[in-house]
Amino acid sequence: MKNLKWAALGAVAAIALTACGGSDEPADTTDAMTDATDAAMAEFPEGSTMAALADAGTITVGTKFDQPLFGLLAPSGTPEGFDVEIAKMIASELGIDEGDIEWVETVSANREPFIESGQVDMVVATYTINDKRKEIVSFAGPYYNAGQALMTLSSTDDITSPDDLAGKNVCSVEGSTPAANISENYPEANLVLYGAYTDCLEPLRNGEVDVVTTDNVILAGYVAESNGEFKVVGEPFTEEPYGIGVALEDTEFRMWINDVLEEAFEDGRWLTAWQDTAGTVLPDPAVPTVDRY
Repeated sequence: MKNLKWAALGAVAAIALTACGGSDEPADTTDAMTDATDAAMAEFPEGSTMAALADAGTITVGTKFDQPLFGLLAPSGTPEGFDVEIAKMIASELGIDEGDIEWVETVSANREPFIESGQVDMVVATYTINDKRKEIVSFAGPYYNAGQALMTLSSTDDITSPDDLAGKNVCSVEGSTPAANISENYPEANLVLYGAYTDCLEPLRNGEVDVVTTDNVILAGYVAESNGEFKVVGEPFTEEPYGIGVALEDTEFRMWINDVLEEAFEDGRWLTAWQDTAGTVLPDPAVPTVDRY
């Protein structure tokens, strides 16, 4: 895909030089850019989502706005984090500048509806790939492998694993895989559900809930911002492969995103994106293996 972009830029330069050297007429750079863009567009299959997005010059991306390190709305009004960088990478391969990305907040419960309704072109939002969700949307990736974990107040010492959750108030969010796991496998826990994980933080501080559960990397972000108030306890007890959600039938778009991810794994862009965001707190992860189901 990078070759496609450089080919387009090269075409612009070639057209501009030809215009300058072969005629007294000034170079029409607008026409040159249009020709180059058309040439790049021709590389995408006609009628594909990639061609449509490249032609539009914009993409709508669903992501979380409340998760430090992965997707957090910055004071500038745009989100930042590892998920955000992955989305920018994909947009760039479509020839779309990050300033032309429309960001839409997607919480756990509305990710599938937003994709199904076309409100977003793709979702990059700590979005675990699982078989149930695959019946509704398609997933490219994974681009990261997380695991469910527990976060408590730093002063709590009687919770170190999910086996300690019986009778405890456990906070998670509606529509999330961590909440489903607690409900199915730890039924003696009192599950307390909110719309977003940040809604769990104040109840944890004031003792309304005993523990918050979601993926370890999300909790790590809250711990990093808590000034020692919270801690992650025990080890991750599930596998949560993060994927990029797209429309169910859009296999062509899914496979193309997989190509982009594999190229980014190999050329170092993926690791750089990690180290600039979540990697400021967490160690470098192993490179994931894309699941081309």
